[in-house]
Parts: sequence; structure tokens; C-alpha cells
Amino acid sequence: MAIFRTGYKYKDLGLLLLRVGIGVMFILHGWPKLEAGPERWTAIGQNMALLGIDFAPTFWGFMAGFAEAVGGLLILLGLFFRPSCLLLVITMLVATLRHASAGDGFGGYSHALEAAILFAALLLIGPGKYSLDKVLFPKKKDRSKFSNRTVFS
Repeated sequence: MAIFRTGYKYKDLGLLLLRVGIGVMFILHGWPKLEAGPERWTAIGQNMALLGIDFAPTFWGFMAGFAEAVGGLLILLGLFFRPSCLLLVITMLVATLRHASAGDGFGGYSHALEAAILFAALLLIGPGKYSLDKVLFPKKKDRSKFSNRTVFS
């Protein structure tokens, strides 16, 4: 079966499906945090104290919601993909620490840890060919063979 071969031709379609699915889920997780306002942002941002960062909890809480909602949208689109993945890895590691330090047990922190692992893997894999990064920022090998030539070369 073709699906088990190394040169499987639908891997970019698989990455697109993964990006869209995970992107939508993180938009749905992050948007309520953004809408909740400063009180909720402060409560979320106070978790940064686990890393020794105890200033500006409202900012950090807002950034957690922003990372999930906007990062989810960027992941979905495949735009600024790797920076978005990195931001979400950090956000999910902080969430993992928060749940683990609160004694929530494996069931409490496993979702955040799984998401951190997923985004770390996507950071290494990249967005695939069906992404805005691929369209807007093509690698040299992906550009037309005529794009870098001059008329007189």
C-alpha cells in the first residue's frame, strides 16, 4: 500500500489536516481567554511565577490567550509557522508546570504536555507545502529556475 511507503505523496495533505484541526482547537481554547478580560488575564498570568517571573501578570495572561488564539490561526494558515509553534511550545510548557505544581495529576497536565510535544514536533517538521509560508517565503530551491537570472548571464 502506498501509505506505508517512504515517499508517500500525501504527507503535505496530512500536515494540512493536522494544522487545520489543531489550529481550530487552539483558536477555540484561546478566544475565551482573550474575551474574558483583565481579571482572567491576571489569574492566568500569575502562573508565570512558577518560572520566577512575577511581574506584569495581566500581560502574561493576555499573551497566553493570544498565543493560543492567534497562534492557532497562524498554525491553521501555515503563516509564521515556526515562530507560532515556538510560542505555543512555551505556553503549553507553562500550562503543564501550572497543572503539575497544583497537584492536578497526570490527567490534569497531560493535555498541555501533549500539545507542547505536538508543537515541538511541528516546529521541526514545518508547515508543509500547502501553507502561506511556502507561498510568501519560498526557499531558494522552490523558486523558479529563472527568477534569479539576469538578462545577460
